[in-house]
Amino acid sequence: MSVAFAGNSTTTPSREAGPLRVMVVDDSVVIRGLISRWIGAEHDMEVAASLRTGLEAVNQIERINPDVAVLDIEMPELDGLSALPQLLAKKRDLVIIMASTLTRRNAEISFKALSLGAADYIPKPESTREASAADIFHHDLIQKIRHLGARLRRKAAVASPPLAPASPAPAARGPVARPAVPAPTPAVHAPSSGPLSTRPFSTQAPKVLLIGSSTGGPQALMSLVTELGPVIDRFPVLITQHMPPTFTTILAEHLARSSRRPASEAVDGEPVKAGRIYLAPGGKHMRVVRSGADAAISLDDGPAVNFCKPAVDPLFTSAIDVWHGNILSVILTGMGSDGMRGGKDIVAAGGSVIAQDEASSVVWGMPGAAANAGICAAILPLNQIGAKVNRLFAGDRS
Repeated sequence: MSVAFAGNSTTTPSREAGPLRVMVVDDSVVIRGLISRWIGAEHDMEVAASLRTGLEAVNQIERINPDVAVLDIEMPELDGLSALPQLLAKKRDLVIIMASTLTRRNAEISFKALSLGAADYIPKPESTREASAADIFHHDLIQKIRHLGARLRRKAAVASPPLAPASPAPAARGPVARPAVPAPTPAVHAPSSGPLSTRPFSTQAPKVLLIGSSTGGPQALMSLVTELGPVIDRFPVLITQHMPPTFTTILAEHLARSSRRPASEAVDGEPVKAGRIYLAPGGKHMRVVRSGADAAISLDDGPAVNFCKPAVDPLFTSAIDVWHGNILSVILTGMGSDGMRGGKDIVAAGGSVIAQDEASSVVWGMPGAAANAGICAAILPLNQIGAKVNRLFAGDRS
């Protein structure tokens, strides 16, 4: 699902070259300093401002003119959730990444922020002295800034193509800056030549629906499950969304409300049945295993896969031992390539893969990796995936 923006505001001119300008807004001087040092160490981004409160950010946004804002939730004078709509009112194309500690209240606020126009969220470690937690926070934050910022610039370039020069332009005197991720590619809905060609859907009837997602995934998932009632009623649906603990608890609640079907974090050893949605809990990989003639959940506390825990690949690959080629998998918006290797295994076993297209993805990393690997039977906008999934489970193989 694409990032939502306020509708009646102006857009400040965006820079198509040069480093991404990042505004850091957090009342903790330690966190501000840490994030600022990380940003300053990257060649493609710079600290545009380091501010203590949301009120300072709102008052200075037009002067600072950042591309991305890392916005804390709990701050004096004006908290992050209250500052969010005011910032977007003054700069509607601002990419806002909400930052919060892992509490249920902050997780709920982060979900609310997504509905108000925030591009993404990131959990802050309880203590920056925990090396592993700080490393994950560092990696995830920089990647989110880079990929979401690059998407903003591509959208700006498409919306405002450069005018043709009246006379030949002078030769470039240095290397031309390239986007951090591939330029937009038209959505593919049918077999075509080149790296984005699609393959036929499996002739085997799917018996399970597997979904993987990351950045932009909560919005996409909540939209998709509203259309999947007929599938959920007759088949199990298993989802891995890159998300920490507490956040997955709340996401499951949102999925239950959106789908009007039971949805919960998976529990180790529980049987996998039709009629409900199983969500991988934050901090655990979710796999499926045989349990007699049935399938059961197996949670794994092993190392991160593709920098993620939970990761999509373990779910996809493990499902083959249970359902063989009777698998339909969907890869939604997200950074990285998680799901691509598992998707390859599913296709090799006789199953099928659908990927979300670039135009409707917040970040076309995971679905783009699957599309470029040539394993997809369809590459579709988010608003067409639900109908296609329903038809496939109803017997359509086209």
